[in-house]
Amino acid sequence: MNLRYPIGTFKHEEEITNEIIQQWIKEIESAPSQLKDAVSGLDESQLNTPYRPGGWTVRQVVHHIVDSHMNAYIRMKLALTEDVPTIKPYKEEAWAELEDSNLPIEVSLTLLESLHIRLVTMLRSLNQDQLNRTFNHPESGLISLSFCMGLYSWHGRHHIAHITSLAERLGWKE
Repeated sequence: MNLRYPIGTFKHEEEITNEIIQQWIKEIESAPSQLKDAVSGLDESQLNTPYRPGGWTVRQVVHHIVDSHMNAYIRMKLALTEDVPTIKPYKEEAWAELEDSNLPIEVSLTLLESLHIRLVTMLRSLNQDQLNRTFNHPESGLISLSFCMGLYSWHGRHHIAHITSLAERLGWKE
């Protein structure tokens, strides 16, 4: 198994249909409960275990998911309210080293649940013109909201798989 990409990298080159959009929204909607299940019962030592050599700890992964999805939510709102805004990238590795990444994971689990309620409500309201709106990522170029939805559907599953595959490898859960 590829420890860095346990579900593979995100790739989507075909047409983004309404069925795909609805699937991505369901995956985004279920991510908070899946994350909560993935970390349920883990002790402090387990939460402080890196998911791979040189990787983040489980605790850092939980906090990172929230950091990243908050950025995605703001980027999408900017794209909906401005004409092709250029977004500001952030240094996720540096954010993972800040003191708030040492907080109890419950803080981020609660925040992710609330954030995803707002995010999913917004995503379900979008029409085709809105799904086609874009923002400019200085490193990646133009990104449509529909593509961004797919990316963040994958992102949640990707990091949850870091945790679940680690727990499975180390026999933490039955």
